[in-house]
Parts: sequence; C-alpha cells; structure tokens
Amino acid sequence: MAIQWFPGHMNKAKKQIADTMAKVDMVIEVLDARLPHITTNPLIHELRVHRQRPSLKVLNKADLADPNVTAAWVQHFKQEANTAVITLDEAGKARDMGKLLKLCRELVPHRIGGEKPVRAMILGVPNVGKSTLINSLAKRKLAKVADTPGVTQSQQRIELPDGTILVDTPGMMWPKIASNNDGYKLALSGTIGRNAFDAVDVAWYAMGWLALNAPASIGSRYKLKDLSEPGDVLFEQVGRAMGYILPGNRVDDQKTAERILTDFRAATLGRISLERPNDSLDMDLGEEVDAQAEIGTESRDAE
Repeated sequence: MAIQWFPGHMNKAKKQIADTMAKVDMVIEVLDARLPHITTNPLIHELRVHRQRPSLKVLNKADLADPNVTAAWVQHFKQEANTAVITLDEAGKARDMGKLLKLCRELVPHRIGGEKPVRAMILGVPNVGKSTLINSLAKRKLAKVADTPGVTQSQQRIELPDGTILVDTPGMMWPKIASNNDGYKLALSGTIGRNAFDAVDVAWYAMGWLALNAPASIGSRYKLKDLSEPGDVLFEQVGRAMGYILPGNRVDDQKTAERILTDFRAATLGRISLERPNDSLDMDLGEEVDAQAEIGTESRDAE
C-alpha cells in the first residue's frame, strides 16, 4: 500500500524547518510509542544530523503500547549519540512535563540561564499528540488539538513558563511511504488521514497481523475460533459476530472496518505495539500479512 501524502503546506514546512533548525539548540521529536521507528521522519533526522542538533525522543501514547516493547525502545534510543528519551501517555501528565524540560536542559547545558534560554524545535509526523504535549508544557491552550492528522499548518514561537523557547511546526509526513507494511501500520494507528487509504483494506491487514502477533487480543473480543484464516476471512467473521449484516446476508464492510480500527486505536484490544527494535521476525510476519491483505484486495476488486 504505497501512500502518497504530502500536502502543499508540507513542502513549505520542510523549507521552514531547514531554516529554523539553524536557529535552535535542539530538537524534540514526538513519536508514537506503538511504532517509533516508522513515525521517525527521515527528513527531520537528516536535517537534525546535518546541523548536529541533539534530540529528545518523546515516545507518546505509551499507554496504548505494550510496556515491555516500549522499554526495549527506550534502551534502543539511549544508545544513539546526543539523544535522550522519555515516555508519555497521550494526556501528558504535569509531573512528566518537568522531567521533559529537565532532559532538554541536560542536552544543551551551555544554554542554561536567563540570558540563554533553551531554544527547542518540536517536531513530529501528524497525529502523534504533539499539540496536546505543547499545551501541557505551556500550561495553557495554544496549539489546536484534533483526532485527524494535519491540524497544525504554520510555525509558532512559544515561550514556556520556565523560559524555554519552543518552536512549533506543522506535522510533517515524508513524500512517499514505499513499504506496504509501514503504510498499513501508519493507517491503522491513525497517523495517516482517512482520505489517503481504504479503511476496509487496513482492517483486513489489521486482522491478519493481529492473528499472527496478538491472537489473544481478537480471539475473545470477536469470538473467533480459527485464527489461521487470512485477514479478509477473519474480517468477515468479525462483521457477522458483531451483527453488522446488510440485506442479502452481506457483511457491512464499512461498519466492520470502523469497529476494528476504533477498537485498536482506543486500546480496546489491549496495549499493542506494532513494531519492535531490531526485530527481523516481525518484518517477516508483516510481509506475510501484506500478502494476505493483497489477496483480500484482489478478491474484493473482482466482486
């Protein structure tokens, strides 16, 4: 599923970020704790490394991710040079904000003092909770918050209560997501806008992936008995189990897809991480599920 998602305002954002990077001391990159590598924007990484700016990785939405997998990601990022890491839940608790700002000061010790406040650029792909985090840091509502990607569309400069200067930027997605596996996972997590993918395709993928990686999460929830079936077959079983039936005994695909995606994103199926650091087995499983999803897509197209 190669997704094209690079609105015009994001071309402008890339140029703004490159210019602003030269004027800040560090970067705060907000990632989705369920898929930290996939939500690490390679464009941001390239610009940051070029300018030799230290980075604070914020693993947001940690309350939705598998805590053991998140702990492994923390250790993974700590091995990177000039990098610190913190985990947050989506709400951003007050005590965590103090810890976050402390880590920023530790990354740029030369910028301590009233005359030299820390200047940080906060970045992240769309819908990772960046705006909610900014509002928590500022202790007032400054950034717009929504459940859909791409709300922030222009930079703004914010002075935090402790004197830290924060430069907010638009949520920025790379021009093309070439990997089917990555594309499906981004869509499943809610990072990609609804108009950029087919919800039914993503729900088929979700069922196949969950059957292989987190079978207990869907077995009892949807009353599934044989999890060895392909994702599209499991999808239809979910629709029937939930009573989403149209005239002619057909499953309501759209309603079934919305139920599966909503259940995953709300952690109704449990705290599930979509990727693990250095996990080649997970990549192999993802490729297998991609094949199942493609079979289901071809089947639906033929109808």
